[in-house]
Amino acid sequence: MSIKNSLEKLAPQRTLGPTPTFTVFDIIKTLETIAESGSIGRGSLSKKLELGEGATRTLISRLTKAQLIVTTRSGCSLTKKGEGLREQVKSIIPHKMRLDNNELTFAAYTMAVLVKNRAEIVNKGLEQRDAAVKAGASGTTTLIYKDGKMVLPTISTDISKEYPKAFHQITQLMNPTENDVVIVSCGATPKDAEYGALAATWTLL
Repeated sequence: MSIKNSLEKLAPQRTLGPTPTFTVFDIIKTLETIAESGSIGRGSLSKKLELGEGATRTLISRLTKAQLIVTTRSGCSLTKKGEGLREQVKSIIPHKMRLDNNELTFAAYTMAVLVKNRAEIVNKGLEQRDAAVKAGASGTTTLIYKDGKMVLPTISTDISKEYPKAFHQITQLMNPTENDVVIVSCGATPKDAEYGALAATWTLL
């Protein structure tokens, strides 16, 4: 089973009724947050995810039943299976970080995600933009690393010339290599930018 299918099975299925209480991106963020903290309480996790207590409780229950986390008095921690899933995600998305203002930013917050070895899937970047906007972002820019250059499809064959500040930030922070993709997502809030970047990434998996 692909990493995408594994994660989607854990998320509530969309129906014609109310919006699901949490998304697959909350699951990714949860695994990342627990991995970084070692152990975290439900209240702190709720604040990190910006989810209600009830939604967080349901999320924790799902991950516990899937044997990805264990809960104790000290909080939630990853199991070996959970660590394995987190490492699978990290092998595809090794870097996710905030960017300072540059030529590609157009909202209050900007998040960049490096996606390994997916450049051949990108067309014009429209699918990634649409997915990001649906997730709450203001928009995205999809870049690919080809022949030693960072390319903005249909616009620039070498962004180091047209967008030097963005180029230097991305290459210094993320160190992309041949055939990698960088999603630059902008949003009104940090979560909008981050989940927009993840939604755009999701189209490449």
